[in-house]
Amino acid sequence: MNINKAYFAGGCFWCMVKPFDTFEGIESVTSGYMGGHVDNPSYEQVKTGNTGHLETVEIEYDVALFSYNKLLEIFFSVIDPSDEGGQFQDRGAQYKTAIFYTNEDQKNVAEEYIEQLKETIDKDKAIATQVLPAATFYEAEPEHQDFYKKNPERYAKEQQDRQNYKQQTDK
Repeated sequence: MNINKAYFAGGCFWCMVKPFDTFEGIESVTSGYMGGHVDNPSYEQVKTGNTGHLETVEIEYDVALFSYNKLLEIFFSVIDPSDEGGQFQDRGAQYKTAIFYTNEDQKNVAEEYIEQLKETIDKDKAIATQVLPAATFYEAEPEHQDFYKKNPERYAKEQQDRQNYKQQTDK
């Protein structure tokens, strides 16, 4: 097996695990924090929006079974890449979107994907998703791991809230 890591910040990490977790070739999806200025931040610290961290998922995947481009397709299918203030009902700096690359190949593929994406969105919108070098990944507390499995009712409510927010802002 040739395992690689990818890091995506797509708003609330509770909503970012399931879209990746169900595919063959995905070895693990871990919720955590990346990009801030506080060592070993807690959820309580990050949710204030003052640590500089984004809620992020770390994806370990088998490159023989799953391409980085496919990860990008999934990522962009569950976010609004033009939202500068967070994602859906989750507002604040900690909920902004970013791709944290671990090597130049990931950076180039992500930048190329975004260039192609620009052709498909409204011309009056800009892509807010940043492409940034990976930094230290801090794993979130155990209660935030596999949230959709541990709290299916709350996860379903979060998904419904996302849809309601999207419908209201699309009007």
